[in-house]
Amino acid sequence: MFATISAATSLTGVVRGGVWLAFVAVAALLVAFTGLALRALRVPTPLVGLGQAVVLLFLVTGSFTNSGILAIIPGPAAFAELDEVLTAAFGTIRTGVPPVEGTAPILCLATIAIGLVAIVVDTLVVAAAAPAATGLVLLCVYAVPSALADDLLPWWTFVLGATAFAILLAVDGTHRHNRWRNRPAPSGGVPAAARPTPVAVVAGALAAGLVTGTAITGIGTEGSLPGSKGERTVLGGLGVNPFTSLRGMLDQGEDVPLFRVSGLDEPRLLRAFTLDTYQPNEGWRLAEGPMPAGVPANGQLPPGPGDDGSAPDRRITIEPVHWNDVWLPVYGSPRALEGVSEGWYYDRTSGSVFRERRQAPGPYMETAALTEPTKADLRGVEPDPAEIDDAYTQVPHVDQRVARLAERLTASSETTFDKVHAIWEYFDVENGFVYDTRTAPAADRDALADFVLQGKRGYCEQYASAMAVMLRSLDIPARVAIGFTGGTPDGDVRTITSRDAHAWVEVYFGEHGWVGFDPTPLADGRGYLPPYLTEESDEGGDTANGGDEVPSARPNDSPDQSEPTRDEQEPGDVAAQQTQDGPLSDRDTWLLLFAAILAAAAVTVAVIVIVSARRSRASGTTTPAGRAAWLPLVAVGLGSLAAVLLGWWVHWAVASALLVCTGLLLAPAVVRQTQRHRRLNAVEHGSDVAAADAAWRELRQECGDRNLHITSSDTVRLAAQKIARKHRLDDRGKQDLRVLVTMIEQSWYGSARERSDRDAAGFARAFLGVLDALDRVAPLSWKGRLLPRSVVRRTRSR
Repeated sequence: MFATISAATSLTGVVRGGVWLAFVAVAALLVAFTGLALRALRVPTPLVGLGQAVVLLFLVTGSFTNSGILAIIPGPAAFAELDEVLTAAFGTIRTGVPPVEGTAPILCLATIAIGLVAIVVDTLVVAAAAPAATGLVLLCVYAVPSALADDLLPWWTFVLGATAFAILLAVDGTHRHNRWRNRPAPSGGVPAAARPTPVAVVAGALAAGLVTGTAITGIGTEGSLPGSKGERTVLGGLGVNPFTSLRGMLDQGEDVPLFRVSGLDEPRLLRAFTLDTYQPNEGWRLAEGPMPAGVPANGQLPPGPGDDGSAPDRRITIEPVHWNDVWLPVYGSPRALEGVSEGWYYDRTSGSVFRERRQAPGPYMETAALTEPTKADLRGVEPDPAEIDDAYTQVPHVDQRVARLAERLTASSETTFDKVHAIWEYFDVENGFVYDTRTAPAADRDALADFVLQGKRGYCEQYASAMAVMLRSLDIPARVAIGFTGGTPDGDVRTITSRDAHAWVEVYFGEHGWVGFDPTPLADGRGYLPPYLTEESDEGGDTANGGDEVPSARPNDSPDQSEPTRDEQEPGDVAAQQTQDGPLSDRDTWLLLFAAILAAAAVTVAVIVIVSARRSRASGTTTPAGRAAWLPLVAVGLGSLAAVLLGWWVHWAVASALLVCTGLLLAPAVVRQTQRHRRLNAVEHGSDVAAADAAWRELRQECGDRNLHITSSDTVRLAAQKIARKHRLDDRGKQDLRVLVTMIEQSWYGSARERSDRDAAGFARAFLGVLDALDRVAPLSWKGRLLPRSVVRRTRSR
């Protein structure tokens, strides 16, 4: 567990903040506790790994979804939520610049990944008895952030990982030495047939590590390896996902500058690409198949739809900052591009500039037509859908309730523009629509109908997707455009960041080409409202509708559209909220601080126990048995309590699961120590017969904990012979054992005079000496102390 968490600290190079470490630590603790508990019940090894995976799934469900059964058990709705969260996480990885923000999707992915690593490490160390093989697994953990991060990882994460691995090997070596020392010497060498399992495990891990390492090395190093050819593809930088979703949560990451634009007098929408294919119940995407042929983008470009050449040219300089994608965003209707390298192509139908592979482009200059039609111009045009590709009017399936709504909204509209305007106006706060980074909980099987008719809560993807579908249901050509809002002005330069990414609708109006409509119901001063939507205020000039909002959801200023506070959220929203609220609350800070103090105390007590035990064995001194017997339990209890507090910070269900696991883990040891304490008290202060009975029962149970079964029919002397032979007692231990046997026999079978002459203090010293000798020559492991055989076997037999 410690080795896994230490290796996971390498994620510092690719994930910001420290919240992810708490989730990773809880996952590793859960995996370790689950494995310990299941192995104590002698569950088969494959089922132990399966049980650990199930507990990890419970943790992820409780922390990152709101639809789990009893909060932690995943059902179909929870799996759907996890799919959306992981899709967002992979999108961030694909387009993000390390280190990325520790958003809920990233936390979820890190928890799952490190949890699975913890299961593999636990299986190799405990089940396969091959801790050395874990080095390759842990090395792969370091390989991922090393390949993704632009800068070197912190030195301390390598030191911590190496130290943890060294401790793992040292503990395993000590354990093997103790087992070897206390077993009969073999008559000959170990046959080769007895050694294939560790060799096979190590060989398999080596092969897997080499294969995985080779695959991971290919990420982010293309073009930098010796002998590589072709254009260098930079890993750092952001892009946009060519897909819109009708349900889900918007991933809010760090606000990264993407472009610096000069040559614009007012904000305009910057188009990256357009989506023309609708998938029912999912969203919009690019059409299947290869990219269109296009024409080379550097130089003069063919005029796009609606550009007759009469509009004046506007020269715009665009400087990419952290942009790395297959798309090259442009404004309006592009006429020429300068400074564009080879490999970029322009498709006049979609209005997109693209290439086959991602690239971080240099500055380029666009000559574009930015003149826009008036409302009268658009009303005077009735576009013929036959003029363009059928793909822009096709819609596979639309819920009849949505289709009827679209017809009802446009029943009194005379022109195509009036119909589009009526649909656009419907997505207004007055009709109950609210901008939010998370869609409303699903209440309908059809995602589109659920958003339009019931949920009415979401971000730009949902609004643009819904409006485009409603327009196509009326046989009006429409598509979804993906790009950016106008950004933030700074003198003559506008800065466009990752939070300016946006989705809107483009409608075909014949001679005027594709005209933009943004249905997202927010305004923060950064958007652009075209003149055909601001003219004639009595016919829809409500500017509250037209403003553009950052798709990554800058908070809405109006009280009725603000996101729910932490206290109003469901428990499952805590993980996402912690990544959006910035600094932790006072309660969270104290909770994490207290958990850290408990964890440090647990480590301190554990070190004291280990050092004291080694010093006692080295010096040969005797320590009264039972005086420090509770210290290992104290260490485990403090560590478990720290894990429970971390679990409570993540989710109350996680804390409950950890509390139950801790109770199950500590129960056998608590029962055993309670029995031990009661019997030692009887040995020291009880009558002669009671003391002898207590000593005999405790001695049998101590032997049972060490896998030496002494039956009730065995005589005291026979039991003593078994103990001396099995555990190879030293001379002092044998002397104490002889004294103990003699005094027990006197108490049971001696005369009244012999019992009256009994030396109670000497009996207690001899008994404690025997227990001390067993601790010296056959010390119990941590597992043996936490899960004593005598208690566990008795529980199973019942």
